[in-house]
Amino acid sequence: MGIVESIMKKVLEKGIITQKTKLSQSVYKIRIKSDSISNIEFIPGHFLRLGVGIGKDDIPMKDKVRSYSVWDIDRNHKTMDLAIATHGNGIGTKWVENCKPQDTIHFKWKKGKFTIDQSADSYLMIGDLSALSHLYIINRNLPKEKHVESIIYSQNINELFTDVDGTKPFQFYQMQLNPYNEIIDNLQGLINKMQGRKMVYIAGDSRICIALNNYFRKNLNWKTEQIKTKPFWNPNKKGLE
Repeated sequence: MGIVESIMKKVLEKGIITQKTKLSQSVYKIRIKSDSISNIEFIPGHFLRLGVGIGKDDIPMKDKVRSYSVWDIDRNHKTMDLAIATHGNGIGTKWVENCKPQDTIHFKWKKGKFTIDQSADSYLMIGDLSALSHLYIINRNLPKEKHVESIIYSQNINELFTDVDGTKPFQFYQMQLNPYNEIIDNLQGLINKMQGRKMVYIAGDSRICIALNNYFRKNLNWKTEQIKTKPFWNPNKKGLE
């Protein structure tokens, strides 16, 4: 292990994997326990920077850390859950397939801006499998009186797993990759159901995030503060959140 990795391990928080469960054909739930969780000022929508390549000399430094959404957190028991999809052959996929309970992990918090915002009356959640756990925790922490519509899609609808409480609060769709036109076809009917101040969360495929951000601003005349986007991956890049 090099000097840089030794420093990384000292500055990062340390945790232990206590549970690994397969949620669907390509998605694993990973539960992490760490004393630091009890004191974190957590806002639904925060990420983890997780060291998935520490100790592997054949992996470039830029690929040793990956970002994952926090799906659930329990400060009393000092645990948090991640839901990680294993599509592709990247370092993140290899790590989650090979990790096991009692493994030590190193991480730090990444707060970002794609977090819960309770200022709207109605919400629209749009995303693919990679965004599902992130949208789940935001939805779960909205006040009960908020109205929520959704378009959550996957090429294989069976990959879309339930939330931590076993419910499916979102509408699931079977769609191919980059389904811009199909999403647009479903939008107006959902928006018509939304009352008061509206907000949309768009996450997952960067192409969809960009295209829908433009559509909401230019075609529907929504204001920038009504539109929250977060690209989790890009088909032409490696390691994008």
